Amino acid sequence: MEARPASAGRGSPAYNMMYDLVIVGGGPGGAAAGVYAARKKMKVALITESFGGQSVVSAGIENWIGTKSVSGLDFAKMLEEHLRAQEDIDLLQPDLVEKVEKAKNGFTISTKEGKKLETKTILVTTGSSRKKLGVPGEKELDAKGVSYCSTCDAPIFKNKVVAVIGGGNAGLEAVVDLLAYATKVYLLEYGDKLKGDPITQEKIEKDKKVEIILNAQTTKILGDKFVAGFKYKDLKSGQEKELKLDGIFVEIGAVPNISFVKDLVKLSAYGEIAVDHKTQQTSQPGIWAAGDSSDVLYKQNNISAGDAVKAVLNIYETLNKEGGTRGGYTK
Repeated sequence: MEARPASAGRGSPAYNMMYDLVIVGGGPGGAAAGVYAARKKMKVALITESFGGQSVVSAGIENWIGTKSVSGLDFAKMLEEHLRAQEDIDLLQPDLVEKVEKAKNGFTISTKEGKKLETKTILVTTGSSRKKLGVPGEKELDAKGVSYCSTCDAPIFKNKVVAVIGGGNAGLEAVVDLLAYATKVYLLEYGDKLKGDPITQEKIEKDKKVEIILNAQTTKILGDKFVAGFKYKDLKSGQEKELKLDGIFVEIGAVPNISFVKDLVKLSAYGEIAVDHKTQQTSQPGIWAAGDSSDVLYKQNNISAGDAVKAVLNIYETLNKEGGTRGGYTK
């Protein structure tokens, strides 16, 4: 790969040049990919609105390997600092990708800030956005007792009373995560039956710490500086009821942030980018994806970082093949 032109300057895009790789997203996956790509001396740019991904709102992250505990904000700073320490990466931040178009030798990327970049390959690491309840108190108490990740935050609620909203697989798995810590777990489902895996249902139904409430519509989250309880409507009786507790886990699904490539790549039934999990290649030659925007089974920071590194290594190998032939996921 040829040397980067002197005008490229770290932190700003180099115009009138072809990048080897453009990484979209600044969470754990994007940061890991950026560090590895820069160390491979690839001509690489990273575009992101902010750093840290969904974890930026976490009060404490205790499962990032090598760090006992770190706040979401400090975690984001760690990722950003590691990226900015690299000499061979152009960072476009804050910015968002609005459009990706196929070009003769790769792709053209257009951003919200009016930038246009030419690149041979793209790695999508934009993650997903958790679906919200949209009720009073949710936004105000986010990261103050309202959580969207049981794997991340369950230990914080040791010896506490909590509720999980959502009776699908994500909600059931959250209950399982919380049983090791909480003294009481309420599981609320909008419908008249749970929708998750029957084996997991059976497991939690047998646990005396779990109380399942069906036909329940959350209407308000209560609390001042921290969650103190919430109100819900009994859809059968029409009555509004209230529960006092210490934490609420919202597990009603997530939406992948992939609108800019949704017409270029194959998607899963859940709207995620389908990938070959050996290489992270998508159905579109030249585009790779990693992290929560892909159809990875487990949505975790460490897995996002690992899959993104895997993608970069495959991209590097692909670009260095004779003739620059690119593969593609065709399953």
